[in-house]
Amino acid sequence: MKKLVIYVHGKGGNINEANHYKSLFIEYDVIGFDYKAKTPWEAKIEFTLFFDSIKEKYDEIILIANSIGAFLAMYGFFEKKISKAFFISPIVDMETLILDMMRDLNIKENELKNKKEITTSFGETISWDYFCYLRNNPIIWKIPTYILYGEYDKLTSYNTIYKFKEKINASLTITKSEHWFHTDEQMKSINNWIKKIIQ
Repeated sequence: MKKLVIYVHGKGGNINEANHYKSLFIEYDVIGFDYKAKTPWEAKIEFTLFFDSIKEKYDEIILIANSIGAFLAMYGFFEKKISKAFFISPIVDMETLILDMMRDLNIKENELKNKKEITTSFGETISWDYFCYLRNNPIIWKIPTYILYGEYDKLTSYNTIYKFKEKINASLTITKSEHWFHTDEQMKSINNWIKKIIQ
């Protein structure tokens, strides 16, 4: 029985991060997915092509996805045969994230609609087309999912992650971390979390 773990990194990450999970999934091939997609509609195409190119080689596929990688994976892999998903600091409500950003910058919806795109002072571009796509294409995710959430996460509130967990019937674990898990202690908390689930 051939088994695979696909790791999908977050913004600024890379496929080498997948190496961290090899010691946890000894009986699996572990690979990172070096995607280029930045939007849900691009992910639907790119992630599907990637998955379909490898699915016949494996009897079981597990997904590990981080931050924006989890968000894109839910659009790109939503109908795929994945046995379980591990989400680390997932972005689960991009519409709310954009609305919060707009509120902080005092940008009204009508202003965004008229301008189509607004580049913020911190380098992010808010797009009307992207915003409308999110409203018209809510996440549909039915794969058994385990979420690891840092209690100091400033991108996703506890209420947002809890509502999402209830919506998709996921398991939620909260640990002491910011959005980005990177210290030795935080990486150890990822390991312990995964070991408890797969043992």
